[in-house]
Amino acid sequence: MGLRGPGAKPIKKAEKRAVETAEALPWEMEGLSRVDRVVAFLEFLPVTSGALAGERFAVRPWQREFLETVYAVEGDRRPVRTAVLSMPRKNGKTGLAAGLALCHLAGPEAEARGQVYSAANDRAQAALIYNEMAAIIEQVPFLDDRISLRRHAKEMEDLGGTGSVYAALSADVPGKHGLSPSFVVYDELGQATKRDLFDALDTAMGARADPLMLVISTQAPDDLAPMSELIDYGLRVTAGEIDDRSFHLTHYAAPEDADPWSPETWAIANPALGDFRSLEDVARQAAQAQRMPSKQAAFENLILNKRVAAETRFLPLSEWKACGAPVRPDLDGKTCWLALDMAATRDLTALVAVFPHDDGSIDAVSWFYLPGDGLADRGERDRVPYTVWRDQGALTATPGAATDPRFIAATVAQLCSRFKVQALAYDRWRIETFKMALADEGVADLDMVEHGQGYRDMAPAVDVLERVVAERKLRHGNNPILTWCISNAVVTTDPAGNRKLDKSRATGRIDGAVALAMALHAMELRPEAEAWEPWVDAA
Repeated sequence: MGLRGPGAKPIKKAEKRAVETAEALPWEMEGLSRVDRVVAFLEFLPVTSGALAGERFAVRPWQREFLETVYAVEGDRRPVRTAVLSMPRKNGKTGLAAGLALCHLAGPEAEARGQVYSAANDRAQAALIYNEMAAIIEQVPFLDDRISLRRHAKEMEDLGGTGSVYAALSADVPGKHGLSPSFVVYDELGQATKRDLFDALDTAMGARADPLMLVISTQAPDDLAPMSELIDYGLRVTAGEIDDRSFHLTHYAAPEDADPWSPETWAIANPALGDFRSLEDVARQAAQAQRMPSKQAAFENLILNKRVAAETRFLPLSEWKACGAPVRPDLDGKTCWLALDMAATRDLTALVAVFPHDDGSIDAVSWFYLPGDGLADRGERDRVPYTVWRDQGALTATPGAATDPRFIAATVAQLCSRFKVQALAYDRWRIETFKMALADEGVADLDMVEHGQGYRDMAPAVDVLERVVAERKLRHGNNPILTWCISNAVVTTDPAGNRKLDKSRATGRIDGAVALAMALHAMELRPEAEAWEPWVDAA
């Protein structure tokens, strides 16, 4: 790493780099464990900003508990390779991350010619940890004498000790391959929409004997985000479902059923509350969120560390997941209703079947279609793993650049031969092409019933979907694409109070949610032995 250029500190003389002290530094005392040395180093550093500026960093018990797990050793090795600390904002994550990065750059965790990186989603976020590290270095002669800074490039080099280097990286800058990190701290992975930078750094650590990836972040707002995948994996490790001693999760979040306005709930999610996290500030934000419903989702996500999107969703994911039991295996020959939401030629098409049972429960089975050409690029655009879903069998990729309705018609024909299909509800979009493909499949006696997507038709459909979920009557088997569509679903209301699922307001595809609502509505409107007249769209 070069030392010339804008913002570089003067190159120090060799004798100045080798800091000589009469007494050993705190982490060099005999008899300390590995975590003791890390804590001693952190508590040697100053707090550079905020209410505690000018004081020494004091490791709190909850921070010590996390560090003891991460830096625990077996023999002379540290089993943990990936450590995730998820907590709300303003609980001291930047100071802790900066201190640990310095610990691996020039402290007791440093190794010869190590590579230390802080990672973030954009350049501004990436600069935060660098700026905090630089502020600490300038106040600690031991570090200031040996570390050379390049502020313009956001880089550092330990000239007086290990020869290790540090750089701030962001996801919007290419060229992450070819690195060999010994320590990485990823700041606010919860705001990342894709995991390219995380994966590039994680897979690059294989050449090191004792590498560590540290992720410090609030929760992401949705289930498919990279941070959500890490937390879900960590929860399974913690629960003993997965045996992975290389992965550790410490997760501070309000329980799903906790009162969001209770100070006791705030304390569960915020370990620093009443210490350096202002109780008064949290109370102020809670009061505003209570008075302004538009702020509640942000309060629960950023202050309570719950997985809640900023946009008010149609169904809470916790309610939807409670209906995620596997569908019954004995559906052959059973009565069902279908609904088709035929999308534009290059967008997602959804086909859903619902099967009612004598006990009042309902099974929902879904099929999804997208053009095969450009599937990976489309997944990048929609920020979801279409290729993974295709490989898992949840998505049918039709040949070519446009969805071929013949594939959908073939599926419907198979369903008609396997089940007692009562009717297929459909939206008018591109339906004539589908009807011709269905006729080519020899399906001539299927009741095709037009179902508009305006307020008049969708209001009762939305109501029935909401009801069967709330009453735990639905089983959807956790189909990943259907769950994604539900998580994106947003409702709008007309002056009369009627609701519809609004594609223009959604942040992602909702075709599966629309088709499911249509199928459930069709089932209610037409019992098995009764006639069913089509209704008119009033969009």
